[in-house]
Amino acid sequence: MTLIAFGINHKTAPIELREKLAFSPDEIVEALASLKQNTGALESVIVSTCNRTEIYAQIEESKTHNILQWLADFHGVNADDLTNNSYFHADQQAAVHIMRVACGLDSLMLGEPQILGQVKQAFTDAKNSGVINTDFERLFQHTFSVAKRVRSETDIGANAVSVAYASVQLAKHIFSSLEKSRVLLIGAGDTIELVAKHLSEQGVKSLTVANRTLARAQAIAEPLGGAVLTLSQIPSHLKNADIVISSTASQLPILGKGLVQSALKERKHKPMFLVDLAVPRDVEAEVAELDDAYLYTVDDLQQIVEKNLASRQDAAVLAHEMVEQQVQQFIQWQQGKSSIDVLKTFRDQSVEQRDNLVNRAINQLADGKQAEQVLVELANKLTNSLIHAPTKALKKAANEQDTQSLSILKDALGLKNLDN
Repeated sequence: MTLIAFGINHKTAPIELREKLAFSPDEIVEALASLKQNTGALESVIVSTCNRTEIYAQIEESKTHNILQWLADFHGVNADDLTNNSYFHADQQAAVHIMRVACGLDSLMLGEPQILGQVKQAFTDAKNSGVINTDFERLFQHTFSVAKRVRSETDIGANAVSVAYASVQLAKHIFSSLEKSRVLLIGAGDTIELVAKHLSEQGVKSLTVANRTLARAQAIAEPLGGAVLTLSQIPSHLKNADIVISSTASQLPILGKGLVQSALKERKHKPMFLVDLAVPRDVEAEVAELDDAYLYTVDDLQQIVEKNLASRQDAAVLAHEMVEQQVQQFIQWQQGKSSIDVLKTFRDQSVEQRDNLVNRAINQLADGKQAEQVLVELANKLTNSLIHAPTKALKKAANEQDTQSLSILKDALGLKNLDN
């Protein structure tokens, strides 16, 4: 059996193809059953996210090509398109790939943590579907173990590598706790939506989204228990905000120095943290001149992101070493398991030979044959049966002058040194 990792991701395939090959949660059980039936995969796991669709399987080496055809057929995609945009790893390299994926080392955003949960869910789905056996149970134990080590023993996920996340992390440094901070988000695009989610994860209770279109603001605020404002309502509510993060497509500043100054006065100069993620700017640069206003622009955050990304790259080097160590442990376990299987086969075969000859001897005794004659015949046949395979191997090694194999066989059979 061969361990394989086959699939497509953000680096190899356009989004149009990734969309076609994605599995919905409702399809996974059916897909796993179909994969086993149509390819003969002994064990399998299907990982499907917005950035990748991958199949991990234990399958006969001669049938590995069936995986690509099955995936193309299942989704009604041309197999040639899949061939040109996919990758394939086998055995040790497949194990390395699986662990790298779970650790976030193969992600669009290096070190992103969500992928580990997605791999765990994929494994659970496969296990519940009855397509997980001993090898994959052990493989994924090693995978989750190394992913946990990478997360806890390196800085792979410690530093922000998106401006949305960086802005929230910066706010955490200024306010020891964000739970009691009142936040005003201006805009309702993808960046603000991501900021809102990060703030919610940090325990923010008071969240307000201001936007030109209230419906879009409500779509972001309501799931998080937040409130909404129009842009024209900002002047009367700005005084309530401890943190202001803005990202709109406005061509003119939304927050001027005078407006922020008035709000600070009403706050009795309680500090206000402002992050301007917009280009062109939403917040006038002169706001930074105010004593109690702490203004950061997208350029400031980009510098933080670049520094943090470099830090993650350093952490990734250590993470790769951890993955290699874990893969070697898995390979050693596999080799040990293979040795046990060989020993079991040898023992079972020997016992079967013995039982056949003993039964033959018992039948001969029942037929009245002399006991002494039966015992001699049994001993001779049993001896010949047990030494047949080793004798062939010894002759072959001797005839080919294969001294290494001959030495191993002599040692295994407990033979004395024939040269002495």
